[in-house]
Amino acid sequence: MLLASLFGVVMGLVLGLTGAGGGILAVPALVLGLRWTMTQAAPVALFAVGSAAAVGAIDGLRHGLVRYRAALLIAALGAVFSPLGIYFAHQLPEKILMILFSLLMVLVAWRMFRKERQQAGPSDHGHASWGQKNCMLNEQTGRFDWTAKCTATLAALGAVTGVVSGLLGVGGGFLIVPAFKQLTDVQMRGIVATSLMVISLISAIGVIGSFHAGVRIDSQGAAFIVASIVGMIIGRRLCARVPARALQVGFASVCLVVAGYMLVRA
Repeated sequence: MLLASLFGVVMGLVLGLTGAGGGILAVPALVLGLRWTMTQAAPVALFAVGSAAAVGAIDGLRHGLVRYRAALLIAALGAVFSPLGIYFAHQLPEKILMILFSLLMVLVAWRMFRKERQQAGPSDHGHASWGQKNCMLNEQTGRFDWTAKCTATLAALGAVTGVVSGLLGVGGGFLIVPAFKQLTDVQMRGIVATSLMVISLISAIGVIGSFHAGVRIDSQGAAFIVASIVGMIIGRRLCARVPARALQVGFASVCLVVAGYMLVRA
């Protein structure tokens, strides 16, 4: 129980600090630390990630940072495609799931190691010129201009996030955050808040699907979930004080070590 609580706090802390990555640590913590199977760990990890993300999303909504229409569209497509991921998760051998998850962690680490340009400024509106990104904020309203290109982009992101979420038990923040940075002109604090809302919605859908499939959460799982919420609250309070680059490098290093260990186990 103590170990489950410790892992939960760390996962919530990472999620609160980065808006992504918490779920990528949650599954290995349960599989390697508590000796669960991938199919056991995925729904509990998803529940924990979703609960912690919901706390962060509410904080983001209070401060007007969440692009809630975009979040709802991505989550809606995620809801449609998440059951497909859950279905494949129950069809694939444990070894294949562990290898897929390890490769996913390597990809996340690689993205984290890449140095990102800092986006300074108090406004959540980005600085890209008109037409440079798939989804642009209107300079007058501060909201997205919902062109066909923008809608299709966010819908596709939701579909991919839903499948990966259901398959591997991750919230999808590692996909949403870099995709938003690449495809929109929203600044980082708005991206993190929007990512947390999407993660909470998609995770909730995935958890409901898992419960429907007969999955139950025991006392260890409950401790992990509660601790992850505590970690999220701490992470949201610390996010302004921790150097972003140091956090990226440290997290990426942990991902590589854990991915290597999971590949050896597989």
